[in-house]
Amino acid sequence: MTDDVTGTVADPAATESPLAERIEAILLIIDEPIGLIALAAAVGSPVAAVRQTIETLVDDYDGRGAGPRRGFELREVGGGWRLYVRDDHDDLVAEFIGGQAPARLSQAALETLAVIAYKQPVTRSQVASIRAVNVDSVVRTLLARGLITEMFADSETGAINYGTTDALLQHLGINSLDELPPISPLLDDGADGFDEGTIR
Repeated sequence: MTDDVTGTVADPAATESPLAERIEAILLIIDEPIGLIALAAAVGSPVAAVRQTIETLVDDYDGRGAGPRRGFELREVGGGWRLYVRDDHDDLVAEFIGGQAPARLSQAALETLAVIAYKQPVTRSQVASIRAVNVDSVVRTLLARGLITEMFADSETGAINYGTTDALLQHLGINSLDELPPISPLLDDGADGFDEGTIR
């Protein structure tokens, strides 16, 4: 790139953000430890430079640089690097997380979620027919929570078919919908809407 004032060719690296900043940006958004090679590829720098910068960041976060020790640390785990809360603050973080009461689903949302879980793939109108109420707002809530997803549109009617997500399995602590308890044969109210063998 040519400088408009001097007419010289500008070094692209000179306008690039510092390597430490780019590494921190990646470290802040990863869920799993990232290896040096993958990290170097992500920030577009040589592995040796990334390794040296990682060492500098570790010292900085541990208070061996110019600033104070941080409440987090950069730790190598399983061959990869990731930011972690320091062990000193485990109790504090656990107490904070425990105090954040998750928003509970309403009874209507739980009933709608149950219908979708057992009947999927199922359309909104089918769910409404089983529950005998309008479920539009409840379905939107479940979609927003990531508990259900749009699977496909019916080729004839265009109606969206819904199913549950892996997030629901995680919340329930099960590996598959096959582990859901069977619908009780004693339930008459709404039971007509369920067919045997519909759990997928």
